[in-house]
Amino acid sequence: MKTFVVLAVSIVLVGIFFCPLVMSAPSMPSDLQMVQPDPSLPKELSAFFGKWEGTGQMQYFLIVEKIDGEKASLYAWEFGAETASTPIWVRYEAQVTKEMGKYKLWYSNRSGNCEVTLKGEALNWSTISIRGSESVRLKRVLNL
Repeated sequence: MKTFVVLAVSIVLVGIFFCPLVMSAPSMPSDLQMVQPDPSLPKELSAFFGKWEGTGQMQYFLIVEKIDGEKASLYAWEFGAETASTPIWVRYEAQVTKEMGKYKLWYSNRSGNCEVTLKGEALNWSTISIRGSESVRLKRVLNL
């Protein structure tokens, strides 16, 4: 009976301490400044704007806070160089390109080259490095 009680208490404590980390979104970056895209921007390009999330090897978050025809300011929730065990918000300036009629955002981080493309209502976030490639599909988060 004592073993059962210890096991039950352990399961509850693990749930209390770890589930919120997995299930909840991180707080927004303190210096986040969402700037609505110019109305003259093509809708295929302004569609990148906003907060996105998805699940792969971990929970992924990407915020495109500003976008124009040449570049995009964004935040990625990732493991930073100085915080290898805890993810943090990292700010990037991405280049906007158009290939074969489709827009994409690309930037480099410490893992390799990152490419962000739209696939219907989803965002495809890929990293290509010497170790291979990784890709995750993100969905739009409606409330920021």
